[in-house]
Amino acid sequence: MLKYNVVFKFEVDGIVDKPDIIGAIFGQTENLFGEEFDLRELQDKGRLGRITVELRRRDNRTEGEVVIPSNLDRVETALIASMIENVDKAGPYNIKFQLVEIQDIRAEKLKKIIDRAKEILSTWSKEKTLDIREVLNEVTSSVRTGEIIEYGPEKLPAGPNVDKDPNLIIVEGRADVINLLRYGYKNTLGIEGATGRIPESAIRLSKQKKMVIAFLDGDHGGDLILKQLINSDARIDYVARAPQGREVEELTGKEIAKALSNMMPLGQYLKRQEAKAEVREARTATLAQTVQPQEVVVQEQRPEEVITMPNTVLEEVKKLPGTLEGIIFDESWNPVEKVQVRDIIPKLENGGSNNATYIIFDGVITQRLLELASERNIKLLVGARVGGLTKRPKNVKILTFTDMLT
Repeated sequence: MLKYNVVFKFEVDGIVDKPDIIGAIFGQTENLFGEEFDLRELQDKGRLGRITVELRRRDNRTEGEVVIPSNLDRVETALIASMIENVDKAGPYNIKFQLVEIQDIRAEKLKKIIDRAKEILSTWSKEKTLDIREVLNEVTSSVRTGEIIEYGPEKLPAGPNVDKDPNLIIVEGRADVINLLRYGYKNTLGIEGATGRIPESAIRLSKQKKMVIAFLDGDHGGDLILKQLINSDARIDYVARAPQGREVEELTGKEIAKALSNMMPLGQYLKRQEAKAEVREARTATLAQTVQPQEVVVQEQRPEEVITMPNTVLEEVKKLPGTLEGIIFDESWNPVEKVQVRDIIPKLENGGSNNATYIIFDGVITQRLLELASERNIKLLVGARVGGLTKRPKNVKILTFTDMLT
């Protein structure tokens, strides 16, 4: 696909024809910058298109326009334009070329697509009308995502205005930056996940800004990154979070706008998190007082089958509420591994944790999870709550944290 049209106007001190103009262009640019920029070679390779000439004769003079289609990059196209402006003879006559413009063909094409999309929407029946902003965001997303740059020596993913805008939005990674670009947020910087250290260029940039927003996923990973930002020397003024369990990279434009409108000053956000932690501690304290300290006994459907939960396991359970994490135990209640709640189903589907016998997690016990537990001979599931279940396999016992208080 051709990228640019390079448009010139020219004047000749005499009467010439189109072949004279084209011959002058090819002849006087030959080997100026080696074979790599020979116009005939570039045409043969499809890097330049067919040169078109329109001319007019007036008072023993010739004038007109030349258009050269280019599939080269911006720098190479500019060099070709400069070479042609250097042509000064057409046959025996003086000729002067002047660059008029370099048309971005892709931008023109996208503009036509967007304009046509507006026309389609305006004639669509009201019952079928979509949100025009969302549609246009989709139409132009390829342009906006193409604007992503690399910032600093760490080559962090960033929006094109990350240096110029007085405000800064810090996100986790490249996918978050791309999604925000889709909806016009160009002052973003990705710090590339919870790597244990905030990049130095991100810290320096934050100190140069009028306002800095940490916009993070609504999961435990987002909590970890916020802690790293706070413990670093970075400036953070506000905190915005994706909805619980969601990631910034998957949010729609409306969801992004809502999350940013609900952002909190850092101090206020931390106080709210402390209050939530106190509530969790109060709940776990009640749990510890209510459940017998030696063991938790779970009576199965068949009277002779009893599951005994050691007190050491109960201590681990107290720490789970609010973490979105889970622990997989073997038959002897030895911890096999600690996992994110969202990874439990994929792990069971892929045959992971072969020694799994009991699973306790801060999430919802769903029908799919229950069926997988039954297939893998899991004896007990303990979750934060139970979803809408239609069938309950007899070989799996289910409890919630609330059940354990009774």
